[in-house]
Formats: sequence, C-alpha cells, structure tokens
Amino acid sequence: MRITSKGQVTIPQDVRESAGFLPGTEVDFVFEGATVTVRRAEPRSPTKGELAVARFAKTGSKKWTSEELLALLRPEHR
Repeated sequence: MRITSKGQVTIPQDVRESAGFLPGTEVDFVFEGATVTVRRAEPRSPTKGELAVARFAKTGSKKWTSEELLALLRPEHR
C-alpha cells in the first residue's frame, strides 16, 4: 500500500470488514515503538451542536424563539 500526498491510505475491504470499520467509524492511531496500530476510537463527549440536535429531536413541533435557540447553543446566554 502507498500513502498519498495527502497522507491517506485505503484500508482493504476485508480488513475493514474484519475490524468492523464501517463508513464514519472514528479511529485512533497508536504508536508502539516502530509500529502504528489503527484502533476504534473511544467514545467522545457530544459537541454542543450534537446536543442541540438531540434535544430538537425530542421536541416534536415546538416553535422555538431565537433566544431559546441561542441558549441551546451557547449556555452562557441562559
């Protein structure tokens, strides 16, 4: 395999399937001496945007004011 000028490499399909790496899977690169290992990343905390979307998903057809939306995205405006 060859690394592209952008630092990219294609993981072969059989390797992706064996590792359970689906499109969108987050991975980490772990250095162990001269070896680099690709591992599934640990779950991370959701971003403010992801939290806002999750909160909207639970609201149904509620009408939101600009102030309410701003408070969701910027807690310091509460």
